[in-house]
Order: sequence, then C-alpha cells, then structure tokens
Amino acid sequence: MKSAKATVLGLSIIVMMTAAAPFAFAQADHVRWDIQSVNTTTTPTTLSPGGVAFASASNPSSLTIKLTGSGTFVSPASRGTSGAVTGGGTWATFSDAVMTGSGTYVVTELVSWQFANLQTGSFIDLIDEGTRANGNAILRIKYSDGSEGILGVGCHGSGAPDGIVEGVIATKHFVTYWTSHGPVPGVDANRTIFHIER
Repeated sequence: MKSAKATVLGLSIIVMMTAAAPFAFAQADHVRWDIQSVNTTTTPTTLSPGGVAFASASNPSSLTIKLTGSGTFVSPASRGTSGAVTGGGTWATFSDAVMTGSGTYVVTELVSWQFANLQTGSFIDLIDEGTRANGNAILRIKYSDGSEGILGVGCHGSGAPDGIVEGVIATKHFVTYWTSHGPVPGVDANRTIFHIER
C-alpha cells in the first residue's frame, strides 16, 4: 500500500514538474523595434530605420498623430512589464491639416510584448539587429510637452499569422489615436519591424 502511494506521489510530482518545465526554461526576449523605412524599388526590398507612421482618433477622425522612432526592450520570461527599455522618437499632432503640437518622446516602460513568429522572405536588412519577427508591443511613453501615453507597435511582416495590425496606435493624455493607418503599396509610411536577439 505504501509503495502504491509512493508511486502515485512520485508520478504526480513528475507531472507537475513536466507541466512547469516551459516556464522554468523560458527566457527573456531582447528586442529592437523600429518604425521603419521600406524601399521597394530595390531587389530585394530594403529595410531601414527612420520611417514614419500615422494613427487617427475616432471622435473626430480629423485628429491624427505622426510618429517616428525606434528603441529596445527586454521582455522578461514572465512576460510581465519591464523597465529595461531604451529609445523614443518624434511626434506631431494635427487637426485636419493644421499642426497642433510637436516634439519628442521617450519610452519609459514595456507594458506588453507578444511574439507571433519569425519572419520569412529575403530582404536587404540595414537594421540587422537580430532576427526579424512579427508581433506587437505596448510601450509607455512620455512626451516632451509633459503629457504621457502609450505607443502600440504592431508588425505584420512576411509570414505573419492573421490578426496583427501593421503600424502604430497611440494615446497622448486623454486623446486615443487607436486607428492605425495601414501601409499602402508604393508609399513609404506606416511600416514597423521587430528584431529579436536570441
């Protein structure tokens, strides 16, 4: 009887250890993000830092934000938040075609990183800091005028599964620029990319 109980207990412990194994061996991701510039006139297409992306509010949709930027973050194995961040960029806000403000922003925290998969395809990658990846990140940012907000970066690159928005969304104080302007063929805007150092 005792040996049967010991066997059941031993098997239970093995099952629990096996179930926990993916968490025990999970590793932090070291990621670079970019609002990128894409040159489709080269063969293959050239990917560079220094792009621009836009997002719009809903009430009214004439309110837009223009962003540039890049940076890095370390996403812990727990997939929680992280202060191990660098980077930022520039911002400008518009009401219709009238600029209502501009400046710079810095990233202060990683709120969420969701890795989807590694990208496929052949590119001239001038960013080239790790392996190209699809996914999304939510970053807490501080604007140069003292306001705060979030920057959402989504990359739906080559080989990405369905459901990822390509481009950016943002908040600035109470304004929610939650409609990403998607990329348009032949227009060098609204494209993003992640690189994972593994």
